[in-house]
Amino acid sequence: MTARLRAWLARPAGWTLGQRLLAAALALVLVVLPLAGLGLAYNFRESATAAFDQRLSSLLQVVLADLGHDARNDRLTMTRSLGDARFERVFSGWYWQVTDRHDTALVSRSLWDQRLPVTTVDGVSVRDIRGPRGEPLRVIERDVRLPGWPRTLHVSVAVSREELDAEVARFEWLLGLSLLALGALLLGGLALQIRWGLAPLRRLHADLERVESGAGERLDTRLPGELSELAGAMNEVLERDRRLIERGRSAAGNLAHALKTPVSVLRTVSERLPEAQRRQVHDELGRIDEAVRHHLARASAAGGATLTGRVRVGEAIAPVVDGLARLAGRRGIALERDLDDALTVRMDPQDLQELVGNLLDNALRWANSRVRLSLHEAAGAAVLCIEDDGPGMTAEQRRAALARGARLDEHRSGSGLGLAIVEDLMSLYGGSLSLETASLGGLAARVELPGGRTPGRR
Repeated sequence: MTARLRAWLARPAGWTLGQRLLAAALALVLVVLPLAGLGLAYNFRESATAAFDQRLSSLLQVVLADLGHDARNDRLTMTRSLGDARFERVFSGWYWQVTDRHDTALVSRSLWDQRLPVTTVDGVSVRDIRGPRGEPLRVIERDVRLPGWPRTLHVSVAVSREELDAEVARFEWLLGLSLLALGALLLGGLALQIRWGLAPLRRLHADLERVESGAGERLDTRLPGELSELAGAMNEVLERDRRLIERGRSAAGNLAHALKTPVSVLRTVSERLPEAQRRQVHDELGRIDEAVRHHLARASAAGGATLTGRVRVGEAIAPVVDGLARLAGRRGIALERDLDDALTVRMDPQDLQELVGNLLDNALRWANSRVRLSLHEAAGAAVLCIEDDGPGMTAEQRRAALARGARLDEHRSGSGLGLAIVEDLMSLYGGSLSLETASLGGLAARVELPGGRTPGRR
C-alpha cells in the first residue's frame, strides 16, 4: 500500500461523495461476497460429501450382501467381487474389510497385509481415517450378526478422499474466480451508476467554477428536481449580491460627490481666516478628504473579486496609461511600455485602472526623466511593474511605507491612493504588492495578481 493510498484512507472526512459511495460499495462487496462464497462452498462440500457417503453406503450393502459363512470349513466367504478393479489393486485406496475383532478377518486384495483400524460403533458410522500409506480415506462401517457365526462381525469399506477433495477444491476454485468476476462487475456497475447519478452534481460544480472564474454569471438550472431548485436559489443569491455590490458602489460615488462640494466650500471659506487658523483648517480638511477617499475607495472595491470576470490587463489600463503618457510628455518624462496583451486577471477594470493610475502617477511625480511600465507572466501570475529613475527609497523606508500604509507621495502635492488601499485591493483579489529598488535607479512598485494568458493565445 502506497503512502498516498494510506493517507487517502486515513482521512475519510475529505472524501468526495463519489469516493464515499464507492468505498461503501467496496466494503459491502468485500463483506457480502466472501460470506456468500463461504456459504456456497460449505453447502457444496456437505452435498458432495453426502453423495460420496451414499456411494460408500451402497458399497457397504454389496459387501454385506455377498458375505457368507462356509459351515463345512467354518470360515467366512465372499461369494463374488465388488465389481471394481481397484479393490484388487494393492494399496489402491479402495479397501474393504470384515473382522470379528479376533483372529478371523476377510479383507480385499488391495489391503495386502495391512488392516483398517476397527472401532466400536452403534449402527452405521462414517468417518475419516488414514490408510496404509498415510493417504486420507473415508470409511463407512457397522457391526452385523451373520447366521451361523458365533461372534459379531465388523464390516468396513474405505475409499480414498482424493476424488472428493479434488472435486471440492475445483468447485471452490471456480467459485472464487466467479465471485471475483462478480465483484469486479458489481464494482464496475456501481461505479458507473455512481458516476451517472452524480453527473448533475459535477455539472453544478463546473458551473460554480465558471461563475467563480468569471466565465459565467448564472448556474444552469437544467438539473434534476432537487438540484434545479438549489441552482435557482443560488442564482437568486448571486443576482442579489450583484445588485448589492452595484448599489454600494453607486452609493459610494454619490457620497463622494456629496462630500466634494462641502469640502471645496470649506477650503474657500478658510482662505479668509488668519494664516495660523487657515493652515490648521487646511490640514484638517486634507485629513478629512484623504479619509473620505480612503474609505470610498475601499467601499468601491469591496466584493469585486467574487463576481468579476477575466479582463485583459492591457486593454483595461490602456486609457489610464495613454492619458498619463501625455502628461509625462508635457513634463519631459519618457514613459516606456512593455505590455503582454494576452495576459488576463480577475479584477474589476475600474479597480485595475485606479491601481495602475495611482502607482504610475506617483512614479511620474518622482521620476527625473524615465518611467518604465512592464506587464508579463511569471509562475502563473500577471506581474505589473512600474519603475522610475527618481531618488527611490531605502529598505527601511520601503518597509515603513508598507507597514503603515502611507502614501507613496506624501511629501509632494496631491493626495493619490494610499498604500492601504493598494494593499486592500491586493488582499481582495488575492495578489501582492512589493516595493523594490528599480533597475533605473529609483523605486519599483511590483504588483502580482493571479492570472495568465487568455486560452488559445500565445
